[in-house]
Amino acid sequence: MLIRCGYDLLFDVPAPVVVATRLRVLPSLKPCLREPDTIQTDPALPIEEWIDEFGNHAARFLAPAGPVRLFSRSLIEISAAPDTIPFDAPQHAVEDLPVETLQFLLASRYCEVDLLSALAWDLFGWAPPGWPRVQAVLDWVHSKVMFGYPFARPTKTALDTLTERTGVCRDLQHLAIAFCRGLNIPARYATGYLGDIGIPYDPNPMDFSAWFEVYLGGRWWTCDARHNHPRIGRILIATGRDAVDVAMTTSFGAIVLKQFTVITDEVQGAVGAP
Repeated sequence: MLIRCGYDLLFDVPAPVVVATRLRVLPSLKPCLREPDTIQTDPALPIEEWIDEFGNHAARFLAPAGPVRLFSRSLIEISAAPDTIPFDAPQHAVEDLPVETLQFLLASRYCEVDLLSALAWDLFGWAPPGWPRVQAVLDWVHSKVMFGYPFARPTKTALDTLTERTGVCRDLQHLAIAFCRGLNIPARYATGYLGDIGIPYDPNPMDFSAWFEVYLGGRWWTCDARHNHPRIGRILIATGRDAVDVAMTTSFGAIVLKQFTVITDEVQGAVGAP
């Protein structure tokens, strides 16, 4: 299927400040792009780009004082199949895991694995290892934590979400990630586009979406504690230990987000997928 995706962000910048971004699709999706997903700015600014330590597209620019707009429009062709549920995917013993996955077993800024491991085993140790144990985590977080935009705050951690039983998509994913890591299942945070494709229209404010991935049976699999059912049309932008590593924008000084629009629309009439 073809999906028109993009964003339009307007910031008020009180004084010149450096801004880092993770806004382009994952480099592995470049062959799927039918139009480039370049970052555009108004005013026009020089942008330095690189691939970060997690394999994501990253960028940096110096924003001048005043209004600064970031925007992009692209077209991408992806599979129309829903997320795969790997019912038979086995869990690896820690000693057998690829060394690059070990960092995704550790505590991070928003995922206090050290504080939640014992609870994870109490709640989910009964489930068979592998996907059944991951599904038990997804079912619990999805049913026990109430989703709502008013519950958002930038400092909220997995432990906060567990205590308050409320959050937005990133909070539910952080809690599920911490539980999975506590169970010795590598789990990494993911962010990207996720439109209302194949489901009833959602009137909530548009946004980029968060989900996570677990490493089972020799590969990474998509998981989503907020929705807890397969979705169509995910477009991955970045993965990392938690939301710190994949923030849409990180400013090294004060900026104020004034307007925020995200587009993720299926283009009807497209045939085939790469």
